[in-house]
Amino acid sequence: MHSIRHLAIIMDGNGRWAQARGLPRSAGHKAGINAVHKVLRGCDEHKIANLTLFAFSSENWRRPRNEVRVLMDLFLATLKKELNILIEKNVRLRFVGDISAFDTHLQHRINQAEYQTEGNSGVSLNIAVNYGGRWDIVQAAIKLAQQVREGVLEPEDIDIEKFGASVCLSELPEPDLLIRTGGESRISNFLNWQLAYTELYFTNCLWPDFDVAALEEAVTWYAGRQRRFGQTPEQAKAAT
Repeated sequence: MHSIRHLAIIMDGNGRWAQARGLPRSAGHKAGINAVHKVLRGCDEHKIANLTLFAFSSENWRRPRNEVRVLMDLFLATLKKELNILIEKNVRLRFVGDISAFDTHLQHRINQAEYQTEGNSGVSLNIAVNYGGRWDIVQAAIKLAQQVREGVLEPEDIDIEKFGASVCLSELPEPDLLIRTGGESRISNFLNWQLAYTELYFTNCLWPDFDVAALEEAVTWYAGRQRRFGQTPEQAKAAT
């Protein structure tokens, strides 16, 4: 069975989970934190070294102002509350996205969390906040354009490898498996470049209900996939 080196998850369905229970949408976001802990435990059991979660997209600023404020407050409170737990679990925490849009206190907490966990050797937990796949690609293009302007790179030398080295999470293997909860079947501007050959798994399970058993189902589904990367089925089978 091919292993999963990098798992990416779009955590969808928090608001609907709460509304179905007559609760405010914020209750769903809080309940979703428990699901993160369950998935981290599952990653440890399956020896999945890298987990990337889509927590707040660059498009989420369009949500009602009150919900955005609640999300920011919850984000800050979660960092304060969960950091020591993640340290105890040997989790390395990193953030990807444009954090400059957040207030300085939250930026400080983000930087502090990364610093305090950078020496941890367990699961690498990457949180995508104020992140968008198109933004990521544009940022990579800007980096390469600056190198061309500085004379350290010729335009014709830009290739897939150099471009890929300029996007977020380039130091990690590309995701083997993407899970999206909540019943939607799209990637919603998440890791557009990195998901080129990723297996996509969609489930109706709402994120707060996603647990170790649900992760097991996704991992089992993935184990039955044949990853061909442009090869014929026969070539791919011979390579395994």
